[in-house]
Amino acid sequence: MKQRLPVKAYKNLGFLNAKDARPIRILSEFLEPLSRFGYYGVKDTVVFFGSARIHSRNYCLKRLRETKRKAKKHKRISPQLQKELQEAETALEISSYYEDATEVARLMTEWSHSLSEPNRFVVCSGGGPGIMEAANKGAAMANGKSIGLNISLPFEQYPNSYITPELNFEFHYFFMRKYWFMYLGKALIAFPGGFGTLDEFMELLTLLQTGKIKKKMTVVLYGKKYWDEIINFNALIKYGMINKSDLGLFSFADTPTEAFSILKADLLRNYPLDKKKQNERRRTAANSL
Repeated sequence: MKQRLPVKAYKNLGFLNAKDARPIRILSEFLEPLSRFGYYGVKDTVVFFGSARIHSRNYCLKRLRETKRKAKKHKRISPQLQKELQEAETALEISSYYEDATEVARLMTEWSHSLSEPNRFVVCSGGGPGIMEAANKGAAMANGKSIGLNISLPFEQYPNSYITPELNFEFHYFFMRKYWFMYLGKALIAFPGGFGTLDEFMELLTLLQTGKIKKKMTVVLYGKKYWDEIINFNALIKYGMINKSDLGLFSFADTPTEAFSILKADLLRNYPLDKKKQNERRRTAANSL
């Protein structure tokens, strides 16, 4: 009786999902994105960090109206309902960061379209909701590509609908996802966020501070009031935990125009474009009028 052929190792899902194949899975999260970025000609990115819990102004207005309607039905507002009202009001207040992230991404993408070299400084986010969604949305509003580096989590994280489909990624390993944020990134803008944003932002600052990242990378913290309240940078200097010069690793911005100006100026200085190609593109555009 003829024996059945055994399953090849690279088709054996039981093995590939077992602990012994972990190095293969890690390597896959390096090689597959590398192949895809190369295929679609993505050379570099501008990375957006920020909370998944910050929503659009329209969403927050709707939530606040619904909460107020619920409160009107009660003669006496319970502590729980009072908390809901306060949370809805706070959510509406910080929704401005969602709108600003959308605008910065739109400005970046429109500018990228004007450059002589295609697929330069592509907007890249963590691929989920909140500020990540806002970044991808802004790029889509400018008819541009954008990247979503998603991560499998039990809550909050799901791919937003604005990511360019062929540049939508799903990671299992946090450190491989972080690698792709840093490897292609030429600039980063961090909007208000929680543990995840702080983790990603602080790791980047550590890599820059210690010289592990050799390339020039612009870092912008958006919303100075928020960041000054969350992180006491002056106290870090006071206690000798960082040098005063370390504050030069990043800048602050409070408006989309200000953030875009910083990003654009630094990117042009640090990564100059091919002037010949730029002039050719301008002549082609002029001749088409």
